[in-house]
Amino acid sequence: MSPVDAPEQVLVDHALVDALGSEPRRPGAFRELLRRGAAAVPAIREGLDHAHPLVREQCCKLLDELLVPEAVGELTARLDDPDARVRIAAVHALSCDRCKPDASACFPDRVALLPRAIRLLRQDPDPQVRARAVELVGLWVHSRPDAVAALLRARADDPSPLVRKKAGWYTPGGPVHRRTAPRPTRAARR
Repeated sequence: MSPVDAPEQVLVDHALVDALGSEPRRPGAFRELLRRGAAAVPAIREGLDHAHPLVREQCCKLLDELLVPEAVGELTARLDDPDARVRIAAVHALSCDRCKPDASACFPDRVALLPRAIRLLRQDPDPQVRARAVELVGLWVHSRPDAVAALLRARADDPSPLVRKKAGWYTPGGPVHRRTAPRPTRAARR
């Protein structure tokens, strides 16, 4: 792309981000932004503050696959979004490494993220957000007692059967807890 084309492409990227709020145009705009990859990330990051919640949600979903270290703070801020769909998409983008081609290059600072994840699990009014927060808190279940305590509390006391069930998967003895348990080293097995 020549320097002359760059400002025009920025305008196109912003138009594509705006199109994420239009149901008929959303799928094509999403695919094109994803295809553009890193070049579209600045416009996607700006879209996290868009007035339309569907645009913010779709930008979180795009960053799930295109996450760069510079966007982690903005994505983390979406955990406080007024729209539950945006919070769900932000939690997923921050907790899922399967969607990212190189998760190690831009993984969020989990130490700073854990208190926010626990707060979501305890206090979010939407049960779907709390269910997704289980996955985020579950990232620390083998290393942080406060994560285990939060999951045990959710398993016992959450008003949603879905959240209680999912929290049970991540607590000690649950299937996800067993599957993600650190493997003993060779020296420790002797």
